[in-house]
Amino acid sequence: MPNQIWLSQLQKHRAIAVIRAPKIEVGQQMAMAVASGGMQLIEITWNSSQAGELITQLRAELPACTIGTGTLFNVQQLEEAIASGAQFLFTPHVDPAMIQAAQEEDVPIIPGAMTPTEIVTAWSQGASCVKVFPVQAVGGADYIKSLQGPLGQIPLIPTGGVTLENAKEFLQAGAIAVGLSGELFPKKLVTEGNWEAIASGARKLIEQLS
Repeated sequence: MPNQIWLSQLQKHRAIAVIRAPKIEVGQQMAMAVASGGMQLIEITWNSSQAGELITQLRAELPACTIGTGTLFNVQQLEEAIASGAQFLFTPHVDPAMIQAAQEEDVPIIPGAMTPTEIVTAWSQGASCVKVFPVQAVGGADYIKSLQGPLGQIPLIPTGGVTLENAKEFLQAGAIAVGLSGELFPKKLVTEGNWEAIASGARKLIEQLS
């Protein structure tokens, strides 16, 4: 998927559901729940159970959604993820070899960075966007806002501390989109299999951001 399409999807949907699944069946239910709540950008972390199989399965079951992956640490994992059908790639760090490999395959890559130096490094090496993580540890939405002056041209996706309540603040501060994991999938609801409550949380998020 070319970058322009990816950026326009981020601008349209504004939120990515990040799924870290202990079992493939649970991951599938988590994805179905947020999709029924209206979320269309879904990331399956590569350290989920049978992540590759789950991505392939969700690509078939949720054709209206864009299914990607995250927590990729090296080029080998990245290539396996692309082979499974991942449509976008998040990494926790900046790795030039991974950025290059993703570019060659024309799959958007969003490396994780924290400082202005790391963010600019990722961007200048060809990142599609930059994930700012863990954003809450460095001031949350205020940090995103303070980066806008010098780095306003770089699309930023904060994760790690984004909640249903504060997601909109990050967008108002200048982020192109936000990523939510535990906040969308409270452990208790996942354990109980209360998918309706998770779907309703996703709906609430979408309403707030639209």
